Amino acid sequence: MLYMLLSMPSLSSIILGSTQAITNFVSGYGYWSIAVLMAMESSSLPVPSEVVMPLAGLLAANGTLSFWWAFIAGLAGAIVGMAVDYYIAYFIEKDVVYRYLKRMHIKEHWLDDFSSWFERNGPPAVFLTRMLPVIRTVISFPAGFAKMDQKKFFAYSIAGTAIWNGVLMAFGYYALNAGNAAVDMAAVAAFAIVLYVIYRFAGKRIRKR
Repeated sequence: MLYMLLSMPSLSSIILGSTQAITNFVSGYGYWSIAVLMAMESSSLPVPSEVVMPLAGLLAANGTLSFWWAFIAGLAGAIVGMAVDYYIAYFIEKDVVYRYLKRMHIKEHWLDDFSSWFERNGPPAVFLTRMLPVIRTVISFPAGFAKMDQKKFFAYSIAGTAIWNGVLMAFGYYALNAGNAAVDMAAVAAFAIVLYVIYRFAGKRIRKR
């Protein structure tokens, strides 16, 4: 484990969303790397689950990884990451957290929007947001600020995250295993467009509500 962390690619390259760096890391270290990357993603570091989990699905389709062990590794890492954000918000004052998040390029008005939405909808907001691209990790902070019941927070978060990770892995397993570069690129482009549309629509609806 220590050797893996010491020899992993540049942290900055992963955080900046370098697909090649993520691909090399996951291909080289398998389940541990999936858990580490998803923990980073779920703790609001800009590591894209939209790259990590489809890649895990593709490696499962190729026989390099077990589909279910990769799924469990991704979910376990996500639980660690969401716990980090939740307990930061739970125990630390909001102003201090906001100053920290600005360094991570998370905008304050995003948290205000989600806090308002959480206050109106409670636990269902946690479940739904876990299945929205880009903004899915932000909900841990409003839940922590509101001192949401821990069992409910993790139950709703795990349920939503399991669905999200499963969909991404299934996409990688089926759509990216065509053996044709053109088909793979078309599938990635179509999937990216769908995720972007969901993100834009959900963001507007949350702000309006």
